[in-house]
Amino acid sequence: MLDPRAVKNIADAKAIIEERNLTHIKVGIFDSDGIMRGKYMSKEKFFSSLDSGFAFCDVVMGWDSNDELYDNATYTGWHTGYPDAPVRIIPSSCRSLPFEGDMLLFIAEFAGDAEQICPRGTLQRVLKKAENMGFNATAAFEYEFFMFNETPESVRDKGFKNLKPITPGMFGYSVIRNSVHGELYRDILALCEDMDMPIEGIHTETGPGVVEAALAYDNASDAADKAALFKTFIKVWAQRNDMMATFMAKWSGDLPGQSGHIHLSLTNLDGSSAFFDDTKTHNMSDTQRHFLAGQQRLMPEFLSMIAPTVNSFSRMVPGLWAPLQATWGVENRTTALRVIPGSAKSQRVEYRLGAADANPYIALAAALASGLYGIEHKLEPLAQVKGNAYEQQHPAELSLPATLFEAAGRLKQSTAAKQMFGEAFVEHFAASREWEEREYRKHVSDWELSRYFEII
Repeated sequence: MLDPRAVKNIADAKAIIEERNLTHIKVGIFDSDGIMRGKYMSKEKFFSSLDSGFAFCDVVMGWDSNDELYDNATYTGWHTGYPDAPVRIIPSSCRSLPFEGDMLLFIAEFAGDAEQICPRGTLQRVLKKAENMGFNATAAFEYEFFMFNETPESVRDKGFKNLKPITPGMFGYSVIRNSVHGELYRDILALCEDMDMPIEGIHTETGPGVVEAALAYDNASDAADKAALFKTFIKVWAQRNDMMATFMAKWSGDLPGQSGHIHLSLTNLDGSSAFFDDTKTHNMSDTQRHFLAGQQRLMPEFLSMIAPTVNSFSRMVPGLWAPLQATWGVENRTTALRVIPGSAKSQRVEYRLGAADANPYIALAAALASGLYGIEHKLEPLAQVKGNAYEQQHPAELSLPATLFEAAGRLKQSTAAKQMFGEAFVEHFAASREWEEREYRKHVSDWELSRYFEII
């Protein structure tokens, strides 16, 4: 039988569907929040869509993670009538779905005008710019996520309080935990192998029921696809096994946040490393130094793409491993950017600011585009941080916005963002983040009630 991951073109896609005698195929597209929206399509409709594309209601780019309609979006809204937008299927994204028999899954992306605000399309534009500059990008994502012995019904019944994690206590890197729950880990590893989002390493992190998985590195386009699928199908797998997984940046005020770090490197078009130069300090080539500088200088302007929810900012507090300023260091996990010296194959930058709640396509686009901007403008990084970055004073220009609303405003005003992502994306995404914070402001928290109800 044909291997789904050997599918490279339309002819291959049709052949594997015929071979499996499928009547329907699953197609999914990722929205601004990184949520996979999709449907089953008949074979006839799918074949037609492979050849000519298909139409998908553009409301998926006009509502939030709770299907609430934006009231401030220009691209789509009641004023446009929420029309269909053109979509193309990516044949090479074909994957099996282990728990649905012979069913196949394909990723799609918006085309036409909608491509300008499509997360996957935005990353593709950044990758095209990299290619035009003479580079290919490789990337790898690392995710922390908490797992609970809960269901979608039970968490709601409990009001998302007093949830039961799959394991108690603070057991980082615990061989006891991953041995007692060996079947769980093996099932996750097998799922990720079957769906071609292989895990390079997986272990317990510090916290009850928290797991960290490092996905294998790949070209940046495939790495983002794999990260987005990983987040989606870890949740699917967990719920199918009477558990729940969350990728919130910080689900509990008493526990550490959850990161979504991105490792990035550039190669020249001939395959040689653009980052490695063993004649330079820390093996950092001029290209890597400029790339790092761009990431540092634009981090405050691009923050809403890396920290896209109100909850993202709950993680960025002192002492919880999350960076607080746009700092960099060599093998320093207290800084926002960690330079990892190595060989031509392993020389890279770890973008440590990202949380697990970020959309992988948008987060990677921000991390990569800012670096390319630095190369293009030959920017120089500010001084390296040595020691504990949390305890040191840093230049004011490295300060990060304190709220999502402020971060969205910085993105909206960013000339660099408009140059790298296009004005349509910047306007739409910034508006969606402003909406997110406005929705939050309507909510009265338990903290406010307990603090102010009687005494004020």
